[in-house]
Amino acid sequence: MFKLDTTGKETVLYSFTGGSDGAIPLAGLILDAAGNLYGTTEAGGDLNCKSPVGCGTVFKVDKTGKETVLYSFTPEADGAGTPFAGVIRDAAGNLYGTTADGGPFYSGTVFKLDTTGKETVLYTFTGGQGGTDGFFPAGALIRDAAGNLYGTTQLGGNYSFGTVFKLDSTGKETVLYRFPGGSSGDQPVGGVIMDKEGNLYGTTQGGGYYFDGTVFKLNPVGYETVLYNFGSGTDGTLPVAGVIADTAGNLYGTTQYGGTSNLGTVFKLDKTGKETVLYSFTGGADGASPVAGLVRDAAGNLYGTAYFGGDSGSFCSGVGGCGVVFKIAP
Repeated sequence: MFKLDTTGKETVLYSFTGGSDGAIPLAGLILDAAGNLYGTTEAGGDLNCKSPVGCGTVFKVDKTGKETVLYSFTPEADGAGTPFAGVIRDAAGNLYGTTADGGPFYSGTVFKLDTTGKETVLYTFTGGQGGTDGFFPAGALIRDAAGNLYGTTQLGGNYSFGTVFKLDSTGKETVLYRFPGGSSGDQPVGGVIMDKEGNLYGTTQGGGYYFDGTVFKLNPVGYETVLYNFGSGTDGTLPVAGVIADTAGNLYGTTQYGGTSNLGTVFKLDKTGKETVLYSFTGGADGASPVAGLVRDAAGNLYGTAYFGGDSGSFCSGVGGCGVVFKIAP
């Protein structure tokens, strides 16, 4: 876990050891008002679960750099769930997240972790056993004012191409949309965002007219509109993360590949469906393969990470660079 200040100085806040403290934190972090950070690790924790790697953790790191494991996933209580996505937090301090392959059907779960560390499985997906409710929820959740949770599953549904789902406060799951593949898109890996009218927006890493991924909109009654089809190559391909929006309704996101060097892009999609590539990565000092999403500040600057590129010396040269944190001005 690291912090990067406004001068570009990096500070390592915590280094995971791979033991009971967790290992391989894939997702981002959230911050509370007191400055505590919360996140998940894919592995570590209870090392008897999927021995010897562990089934992952939910953790907290305070302002002094002290890490506390709030919960370690186990094969008994939650089906050895593996949390790929991060967590969200409600006003009472409860955390909510997903595991990709836990539960009795090994198809994933939605869980809640209260302030005492008690974990509750809110929903168990059955998609891996022929169900239509979804399978492999790899993206983060969002929560509306009524306490309903929304997310995506990468696979499952009637056509095995993924779903968008809603989970109400009673634990009832409703599949809002089942991706049929083809021009409608398939495999929504990232989560969704919601506008004030209740429309949901996200990406699929496959499908569309050119099979290079889409940006989609889902209205409150479950009607899907493909807002953009990736496919020219230079406009980007394989959008793994979801999108963010500004106050004018423009959407922003990343693609892992495509662009002028086929090493990924940052794009903007306006309300008319016009896509603009804001930046194409070259694989040098600027980075390559941005698989995570973006954040945006009040001035319109975009911030994100790229998986490769950057430092080309010593160890990093052998792996194509160790990645970068980048900023894109308006």
